[in-house]
Amino acid sequence: MVEVVPPALADERVDRVVAMMTGLSRRRVVELIDRHLVEVDGTPVTKPSQRLAAGSVLRVVPPGEPSGLDPDPAVTLNVVHEDDDVVVVDKPAGLVVHPGAGNESGTLVHGLLARYPELEDVGREVGQLDRPGIVHRLDRGTSGLLMVARTVQAYRELVAQLADRRVSRVYRALVVGSVQAESGLVDAPLGRSPSDPTRRAVVVDGKVARTRYRVLRRFHEPESTEVECRLETGRTHQIRVHMAAIGHPVVADSRYRAPDLGLGLSRPFLHAAELGFEHPRTGRHLELRSVLPVDLATALDRLA
Repeated sequence: MVEVVPPALADERVDRVVAMMTGLSRRRVVELIDRHLVEVDGTPVTKPSQRLAAGSVLRVVPPGEPSGLDPDPAVTLNVVHEDDDVVVVDKPAGLVVHPGAGNESGTLVHGLLARYPELEDVGREVGQLDRPGIVHRLDRGTSGLLMVARTVQAYRELVAQLADRRVSRVYRALVVGSVQAESGLVDAPLGRSPSDPTRRAVVVDGKVARTRYRVLRRFHEPESTEVECRLETGRTHQIRVHMAAIGHPVVADSRYRAPDLGLGLSRPFLHAAELGFEHPRTGRHLELRSVLPVDLATALDRLA
């Protein structure tokens, strides 16, 4: 079941709304929430008392539903870490992470299923049939590190680490203009743009979102700044919207009307360069890094 929350149900508890829409008992709905089978805007609900916002997309996945995804060994995977519990891939720009509107095949998930077929069982158990094992996402145009859980236990532990902000995610970006401060914090709530539902924006009633940034290098012709951005939360388009909100959008981010400064980039200059987390079974801290891909490194060379 997929429903858009109407204004009449805004600020209602998610368990009450799901029970109303499905006819299930509140007790049964809580069981579904405990199994991560209820999502709001693509994120699993963790508390039955969570309040809903009008326009949010509410999704309930019946347990045991088949995924319907066909493994695709033609999808190239750059695996930088692999063990029995977790995989970390270095995703190239242009590759969609999971199926969605207009992207029913050839995604990272299809490639992962070809190499790790057990992911389908993980997706079925936790109610993430279209994104089995995917703990967090990267936009299509963003390159870099992304972790995938191979077991149900690993999935739940890594999701909990994200919720508790124990996962370190550091990005490198090139932004338009000269960022005045050497470092700073953008603390601004994010939600759907009132004028365009495909975009995000800073909105008063949005979800808490915090991005720390640090200047790495400044360039003058054209004027731009290379920054390191560290996520304290993980909202959709967070870095892109936050940097645009302080007047320094990510270079070549056409969705947020940022120019490419003549660098010839076909995607936003944004790369997930560092990923740190506790191994979901052993507790050992893992710290992984990814170098800038050729297109972004070449763009920086043109500025230096």
